[in-house]
Amino acid sequence: MEYTWASAVAVLVVVAIELFWLRTGIFTKLTFWISYAIIVFFQVVVDGWLTKLSAPIVLYNRDENSGIRFPWDIPVEDYLFGFALIVLTILLWERAGGKGRGPAPGGGGSTTRTGTGPTPPR
Repeated sequence: MEYTWASAVAVLVVVAIELFWLRTGIFTKLTFWISYAIIVFFQVVVDGWLTKLSAPIVLYNRDENSGIRFPWDIPVEDYLFGFALIVLTILLWERAGGKGRGPAPGGGGSTTRTGTGPTPPR
């Protein structure tokens, strides 16, 4: 059950990183959960095809996982590892500044003026 333990630990570590260190608040954002639902949909489609017991492309050592498969023969541990990988990626993206957090270095910023004062010549 090494795969089971490793996937559970991965989830716990990533959740702890969010709750106790980075504190981005992604678990409270609807956009995160909608995005994650979309990811899981495609994970089920692809992982279901890769792990179907009738003609598997990916094989798992039965001694290393829980043996619980849902749906279409997908090991539940795949969902745990998938969650950990996706959340960690999003957390690191948020920590790095993410998209739309101001001008890129040397990018000059927005062309729309919102302050008062003279308009610079063009």
